[in-house]
Amino acid sequence: MQNIHRQSYTKPRTNTFDLVMTSILAALVFVATMFINFRLPFGQGGLIHLGTSMLLITSILFGPKKGALAGAIGMGLFDIVGGWLIWAPTTIISRAIQGAIVGKIAWSKGHRGDDVRLNILAAVVAMPVMMAVYYIGQAIMFKNWVAPMASIPGDIIQNVIGLLIAIPVCIVMKKTPYFKKNF
Repeated sequence: MQNIHRQSYTKPRTNTFDLVMTSILAALVFVATMFINFRLPFGQGGLIHLGTSMLLITSILFGPKKGALAGAIGMGLFDIVGGWLIWAPTTIISRAIQGAIVGKIAWSKGHRGDDVRLNILAAVVAMPVMMAVYYIGQAIMFKNWVAPMASIPGDIIQNVIGLLIAIPVCIVMKKTPYFKKNF
């Protein structure tokens, strides 16, 4: 009888912890996108921001589900409150997919974001997918399949900067007691 009670108590506690952790990670993606950015002088006037690095860090350290949710919620919320409302649906879809791909690859083959080469591969594989979703979203918004090409250089720069920041941060974070104990 005690076992049943213990199981029903443990499951909601775990779900609550996951919800709180995902919320914190989404908030970190939002803050990194909102406050650490600059506008590009070319393309569709997009942004280079550190939200991408936080999405990559989250996906590598916490896996595909939290990565997808944190990226979609954090960057989608930025678009909604930051004056980019028209971009929100495309951002939510592209960043959810990007986070899921990075997390899925980084956590494949029994790894849990602990293989640097796999983590780099994950980010590199997810980059063209994220860019393709933004390209299609822009083409639909602007009813033009050529204009979105102007945003490709900025998307590449943003993802490369995100990768260059995320990998060293993940290496350091994996050495902390939290990740040694829990992951």
